[in-house]
Amino acid sequence: MPAESLVTAENPYAAPRTDSGTPAARATRKELWAWACYDWANSAYSTLSITILVAYITKVALPGDAGTMAWSFGIGTSMFFSALLSPMLGAMADAHASKRGWLAVTALGGATASLLLGVLPTAPALVVILFLMAHTLFELSFSFYNGFLPELADESQLNRVSSWGFAAGYIGGGLALSAALMVFMVGPRLGITETTTQVRIGLVIMGLWWGVFTLPTILVLRDRAQPRKAPLPFFRAAREAFGEVFHTLRNVRRFRTLSIFLAGYLLYNEGINTVLTQASVFADRVLAMSPMELAQVVLLIQFAAFPGALLVGWFADRKGQKTALMLCLACWAGLLIGAYFVTTKAQFWGLAGVLALIMGGTQSVSRSIMGYMTPAAHTAEFMGFFSLSQKATSMVGPFLFGTIVIRTGSAHLAILSLLAFILCGWAVVSFIDLQRGRGEALAANSQGGA
Repeated sequence: MPAESLVTAENPYAAPRTDSGTPAARATRKELWAWACYDWANSAYSTLSITILVAYITKVALPGDAGTMAWSFGIGTSMFFSALLSPMLGAMADAHASKRGWLAVTALGGATASLLLGVLPTAPALVVILFLMAHTLFELSFSFYNGFLPELADESQLNRVSSWGFAAGYIGGGLALSAALMVFMVGPRLGITETTTQVRIGLVIMGLWWGVFTLPTILVLRDRAQPRKAPLPFFRAAREAFGEVFHTLRNVRRFRTLSIFLAGYLLYNEGINTVLTQASVFADRVLAMSPMELAQVVLLIQFAAFPGALLVGWFADRKGQKTALMLCLACWAGLLIGAYFVTTKAQFWGLAGVLALIMGGTQSVSRSIMGYMTPAAHTAEFMGFFSLSQKATSMVGPFLFGTIVIRTGSAHLAILSLLAFILCGWAVVSFIDLQRGRGEALAANSQGGA
């Protein structure tokens, strides 16, 4: 734990500390808001992809089972490629202190692909390609964005900063979705009567929101670490980054607690992500909910998740991060069991309210646990492994869900199958000792890194 608090009235968040234990340059309020702004920005993709984009793919570009499979397999495929690339690009970003540059490339590239989905003609192959690009870059951007967290907050403030980032994301995503819903509501009065055109405008909003609100993050944040290596040609840098990644993997026994956590996170987050990406398929198949109705449910989730993320952050500060995570996972298990018995829209709305309260908190406390056990010199690389743990099997959940739906016709069985991921992940992370994990990270810092 830090020797003293660095909280001031001007800056409510403590600054990170150097490996020697002396205070590092303080993260200003401006930097903290700029960091959280990317959560605000990318949440437009999070909310509009599972409402507007999924409807565009499954009802316009590829109607029927082809669209369902394109959506499920597209999510899985993009997760797979981002899992392969995240650790390598994270190692490159650490070696050259270039998290900011990589964040700009992935975030603005994904925003551009999203914008083009709404602008270019509705050709099935083109839609699928742009969808894969947007989702892959969306996932890759988090390695660099999350890598800034340990630089901006010390161990006593990780929960608060992380939860505020997620809270900002829920508000931003909710407002972006509200803007898209307004197109459906007032579009007919403005002569925009075709649903396809309204959906395409929603995709334009998704891309613009993501891109424009990413700019403050890119313009304000700077890598605080010093480059460990001189700039190299891309392929040589990539080759050396692969070497660093394999070096970390060979020495992963030095971070035993972190390894256990990542294994558990791989499992339970697979279930969570699949619920979030496939809930729209469940609502359509079981309840015949329209895109407008589904968007309203997601809107409820976004705004209710704001206090939920802050509440879990507050609980983690007082009762401990592990206790908070265990409670969240118990709620997820209950939610999936409840979903198996859902037959009415009112029941679906009720479960959506529960999901809202635990969704952001689970993600936030997971990110703060990762930051707590991350060696200071390898933030982007280790956050790349965090992304790898998140995505390494992320094609399994959507593939499993989509296959069960197509083979059995039962979305109820598909959603219940995800319970196995939650329970197995819950069992694994129950063994972690956070203080031991923090000690392993501090020992690596004192020895010059991982």
